[in-house]
Amino acid sequence: MTPDAAMERINFLTAHAWMVRQFLKHAEEVQEDEEMLDVHRMIYDYLRAVEPSYQRKDAAEYLHRAKGKLSKLRKVAEFFHENYRRVSDHANFQMAAISLKFVVQQIEEVMGQVEKPV
Repeated sequence: MTPDAAMERINFLTAHAWMVRQFLKHAEEVQEDEEMLDVHRMIYDYLRAVEPSYQRKDAAEYLHRAKGKLSKLRKVAEFFHENYRRVSDHANFQMAAISLKFVVQQIEEVMGQVEKPV
């Protein structure tokens, strides 16, 4: 996969992460849980980190930033997936946890498929 194609693919994936963020940001159930609030904050941080390079269509910088923040995104996705029941076992929380975990897995796969410069 070319760096440009990888950047576009990850950008599509981050749209899903954004929807999870919006759900959590407005979910009353998480408002008093600081650790849960960190989930939507980290998603926001990840997206803001890659946004300027995407706007410039600088795939090398985009991928560098996406990779650099990925471990933090993975950590909150795992935390959320393991702990969402603490606030609610509603289907919305279940699907949000699955969705965020899937986004991280897909970003990892894309990063593993990027063509290395020769």
